[in-house]
This record gives sequence, C-alpha cells and structure tokens, in this order.
Amino acid sequence: MSAQAMELNKGVGMAGQPWNLLAGDVPWPAAVLSESRMAHNLAWMRRFIDAYGLALAPHGKTTMAPALFRRQIAAGAWGVTVATVQQAQVAVAHGVEHILIANQVVGAANTALLAELAVRPELDVMCLIDSPAGIDLLGRACRTRGARLDVLVELAPEPDQPGLRTGVRTEAQLAAVLDALVPWQGELRLAGVEFYEGVLPDEGEVRRFVRRAVTVAARLVAEGRVERAPAILTGAGSAWYDIVAEESAAAVRDGSIQVLLRPGCYISHDDGLYRVAQEGILRRNAVAPRLGEPLLPALRIWAAVQSIPDPARAVVAMGKRDVAFDAGLPRPATLFRPGRDTRPGDAPGHWEVTGLMDQHAYLAITPGDDLAVGDVLAFDISHPCLTFDKWRCILVADDDHRVIDVIETFF
Repeated sequence: MSAQAMELNKGVGMAGQPWNLLAGDVPWPAAVLSESRMAHNLAWMRRFIDAYGLALAPHGKTTMAPALFRRQIAAGAWGVTVATVQQAQVAVAHGVEHILIANQVVGAANTALLAELAVRPELDVMCLIDSPAGIDLLGRACRTRGARLDVLVELAPEPDQPGLRTGVRTEAQLAAVLDALVPWQGELRLAGVEFYEGVLPDEGEVRRFVRRAVTVAARLVAEGRVERAPAILTGAGSAWYDIVAEESAAAVRDGSIQVLLRPGCYISHDDGLYRVAQEGILRRNAVAPRLGEPLLPALRIWAAVQSIPDPARAVVAMGKRDVAFDAGLPRPATLFRPGRDTRPGDAPGHWEVTGLMDQHAYLAITPGDDLAVGDVLAFDISHPCLTFDKWRCILVADDDHRVIDVIETFF
C-alpha cells in the first residue's frame, strides 16, 4: 500500500474497524512500532535524565517523524536535535520550537534558510561553529536578514586521540574561533560548547574527552565569553550517554550550565547495535540498573515467506529496501501462521537471515522445520536510523496487534 493511502486511512480498514496485523488487513512487508514498548522507553529515559538533573534533546534524524518528536517533548525533552537545516525546517513546520543543529552549516542556501529561522522570535535555534570561515558565512547570512543566531563551539578529540571529526582540536584553534566571533557580535551569540564522543573507541577515551568539554565550557563561562544563560553544554549519542551524564552532571549544580544529552535511538531501541550498547551501560552505570526493565526493542519489520526453494532455505519478501543491514542483519523474532495461530509465537532460535537482496531475505532453516509459504515473520533490527529512513509510513500497534496509529516520516 502506498504511503499516501496509509496516511489517508490512518490504520482503519474498509469496515471502519482498526487494522489488525493478524487479520490480513496489512500488506507486507510493514514497519511496526510497539506502542507499549515506546511508552516504556520514553518513561525510562525520562527517569534516567531526571536522576542526573540534565535535559534531553533527542536526535531527530533517527526517526524524522514529527509525531514521535511530539511524544518525546511531551515526555520531558527540551526540544529536538537535527543534523541539517532541512531537518530543522521539518521540525519547525510541526511545532518544535527548541532546535539544535548538531552540525556545521555552510553553503549560501543553507545559511540563508537558517538565518530565516533565527529571525523568528518564537524559535530557539542554534548550530555549531569550528572555524573562522564558517563563522563568516553564518555572520553574513544573519546580517543580511537582520537575524541573531546562537552558536556552539564544537570540540573534537585532541590530535592524540583517535576518531577525528569536525570540531576544534587545539587551544590555538579554539582561540581563533573565539576571535572570529568578535566582528559578528550583533549577528552571532556564543551559547556554549558541543561535542560528540561516539567516534571514540573506549570508555577511557570518552571520559577524557567529556571532561575536557566540561572544563572548556566552564572556562568560557567564567571568562564571560558565553552570552547565553545558562550556557549550553551538549553531547552524547545512543551508546555512551551514561558516561556523558556522569562526567557532566556536576557542571549544572551552580545553574550556569545546562547539559543537553542527545541520544536518538532510545524511543525505538533495537536488538543489535544498541542492545549491545545498553548492556554496557547497565554494567558500568550506577543509575541505569535501578530504573527497572531496561530499554526494549520497539521497531520490527513484518514480512511473509514467499518461497521455500529447498529444505534448508526460505525466501522472505523483505530486503535492503525495507530494513537496515549496515550493523547486522535482521533477526527473526516471531512466527505467525494465518488460519492456524491466534497469536505470534517465538521464532526458532536457529533460524538466521544469511543475506539480503533489494526485496528478498534468505532465511537459513533446518530441513523439517515447520515453516510454510504465507507464514508471517516479525524481525528485530539493528540500527534504527537506517530502518526508519526506508519507510514513509510506520504502523503503531497495541499489544493485541491492532493498528492504533500511522506515523509519517519526512526524510
């Protein structure tokens, strides 16, 4: 079914009743979010953030679903992080007022669009800087349009740390950026410091980097360089947010700094990349294990068996166009046979996806396994970002497999 048709129907069938995943109402493959698991994940992350006295600005690029942005904000998020001006425009168009562009913004069209957002008094929009050249581009765009934009100095790991990315690496580079802001004081306001620790290989390197970011932010505040009060200090992806919380929590105690954590994948979580990351958090963090059941994988791809060409292999109508494969192949989680089963049961543990083509998945089975053409499998995924972006509409189902909402994405 087309994205437009799904959006128009909003999960309601021809008889006026909600679609049911088990009743043949939904064309496969389909991306399905569990309502109860999303609600659990939102509440869990709120408890974690509150335990440290920090704020949450989840990265919207994970889902690019404004309906989910609204749920995250309703659950206590400060606002939304994005990576591009176009993503910021989507967030603004759907009512988000606090937006962090965790990226450098360059190019005439991009800086012009950003300045047009910055001139709107109801919006709190900021982006990153790491060079005098980038500062000049932003400053000229804002001056032309009478805008004043909040900017954050982006820190990168120091030259002797691995995982180089955008951002200033040395004290000399930081000084050059601060000096370059002076001619643009009417257009650009230094609001704080940003960093991203996810490129670093281990806990020790992450802690060292976060401590440096905290130190730099505190120093800039003490020197009167930061014009926003409280100053912003922001970092944390979905893998090391506990360490960022631990190392930055003390910075907020005197009220001069507001820490924004930016994990984006928590609302859906997964059963691969971020399941492993969460296991690490539960081992090393003192707070997370006390918050009850941890984050749960809430996004699955449902698809049907279309062929069993030999006794040891089935072909499922789901492929690279439907599910992420960069961080591990999808894993069969449940099996449902229409006309026989009343509810899905667990898929056998030895079933394994061994490869994907554009629209096909190869499923290794054992000769004699109870599997038939038309059976429906739900697959757990790894790396939500690259699964969300394959779908224009995503179904939301309750625990009785009734479709209660359709989430639209804007990639």
